Amino acid sequence: MSHNFDLRLDTLRTAYHDDRITPRELITELRDKAAALNPDYHLFIHLLSLEELEPYLAALDGKSPDELPLYGIPFAIKDNIDLAGIPTTAACPAFAYTPAESASVVRRLVALGAVPLGKTNLDQFATGLNGTRSPYGECRNSVLPEYPSGGSSAGSSLAVALGIATFALGTDTAGSGRVPAALNNLVGLKPSKGLLSTHGLVPACRTLDCITYFTATACEASELLALTAQIDPLDAYSRANPQWNDGGAFGTPRPFRFGVPQAHHLQFFGCDEGPELFANAIEQLRAIGGEPVELDFSPFLEAARLLYEGPWVAERYSVMGELMERDPEAILPVIRAVLAKAPSATAVEAFRAQYRLQELKALSDALLSTVDCVLTPTIGRPVTLAELHAEPVLRNSELGYYTNFMNLLDYAAVAMPSALMDNGLPWGVTLFGRAFTDQYLLSLADALQRRTALPLTGGLAAKLPVPASAASHDKARLVVCGAHLDGLALNWQLRQRGATLQCKTRSAPAYRLHALAGGPPLRPGMVRVAENGVAIEVEVWELPSAELGSFLTRIPAPLGLGKVELADGSWETGFICDAWGLEGAEDISRFGGWRTWLASRE
Repeated sequence: MSHNFDLRLDTLRTAYHDDRITPRELITELRDKAAALNPDYHLFIHLLSLEELEPYLAALDGKSPDELPLYGIPFAIKDNIDLAGIPTTAACPAFAYTPAESASVVRRLVALGAVPLGKTNLDQFATGLNGTRSPYGECRNSVLPEYPSGGSSAGSSLAVALGIATFALGTDTAGSGRVPAALNNLVGLKPSKGLLSTHGLVPACRTLDCITYFTATACEASELLALTAQIDPLDAYSRANPQWNDGGAFGTPRPFRFGVPQAHHLQFFGCDEGPELFANAIEQLRAIGGEPVELDFSPFLEAARLLYEGPWVAERYSVMGELMERDPEAILPVIRAVLAKAPSATAVEAFRAQYRLQELKALSDALLSTVDCVLTPTIGRPVTLAELHAEPVLRNSELGYYTNFMNLLDYAAVAMPSALMDNGLPWGVTLFGRAFTDQYLLSLADALQRRTALPLTGGLAAKLPVPASAASHDKARLVVCGAHLDGLALNWQLRQRGATLQCKTRSAPAYRLHALAGGPPLRPGMVRVAENGVAIEVEVWELPSAELGSFLTRIPAPLGLGKVELADGSWETGFICDAWGLEGAEDISRFGGWRTWLASRE
């Protein structure tokens, strides 16, 4: 099989539909390829044998891609996530156990038709961002052998980057699902906490852990998330996915505002190329409709320091501390050093750290409320294997500069490729935002991938499809034409719900405007007509989606919310009027808008 074999979801579905290959043939070839690559890359701890694969393949007999959305799709599993009947090691042989059932996410993927190829290597107990902290061997980079793969989800990233799996499951507590993506030309989705069940995951920090996806493209990550984001009664930390963050939210972004760290907060740790590469990424986001806004990044960075300088190290110790006390040599020396201060952490320190974290979250949330998302480099600079060996803790810490705060502050994030460095090493950026804006972030990543047109994994050149619908997130747009206009009698109902004015514009020339009978307050009725329509002055506001329902229920008849066409041809949710409500109303269309009519009355 060619190293450049295209394993993307749509490509494989087409190949299966056209009977060009069967799942059994594909999986067998991929297993052979993985076995050949493993001695050099150490990406698999346990590669499933043909006998272990057979039940998954047999389950597909008599089925088709029309019945199972992930029919015959090969995937890899980080070896701190359970696969039934296969040892889970967390890269620590002394810790290993064999689970009777798979993790909830794995069960869901298998039920959808996906086929697990094996368990992948990782930094021991998911403690590290580099991929070298494993007794099963160091994971080197998929492009340049003198660099690491990144970690802790090292083998999972390599499985996709080397063309062995369509996607892979990783985990992310401090950046483990994003740093390897940046170093291997991949999309790394770190979902909102609780969106993917962590039942069947060996915890690093249970209150922070996320299961993640590695894919070649953002649109594939969007599809996988939509298929697997489910509330799980087996996971006490599971959270329901709001409807505004389902698969329908993935689309083409409209103009948006994105935050960038102030210049003095940007760190590239001596990398000469980093500043230019990041500046170019900002310009690429501008080109797809973004407006950059500088943000004070200090609260994010202070929160990041809490992860390893505060009591969350003790949370890691709660998982492996008993083994470390009983058999210290079972834990790698560098990880023992990280955890050394954990036993002395006190409850008083833990509460104080939580109080400070809550203060930092309030500050960070306020900053995020002013933008649609934030753009950062994923890492400041790549480090070589030699540099990691010389200063393992320092270099690992540098890799987490832009990632460590994400789960502490409860944000969603997508790491994605944005450039190649002069030496050919992939370089990437991260888009992050409020919890449950995952599909929106993936929409921006998708638009950016189409803009940069970088080769995909294995050097594949591919034209990515343009989504048919507009992207959306946790804020809804609302078109108003009357008393809710800025400064008028009912505008407080919007502002009280956290709404902000996006723009002043006009409707398409297809409406008539009426002053309805009754009042106060005076109310307009805007009605779409087949002929003799005019363009009406309107405003577009944006308010939290969670507040839209309470707003709708207080709108009195004959008014309601429907779809309004704007002058640019777009359709937005806005005020409409039932035709029966026009009895006794005055047609004021000639004024072109509610404000002008009000002024005429004065």
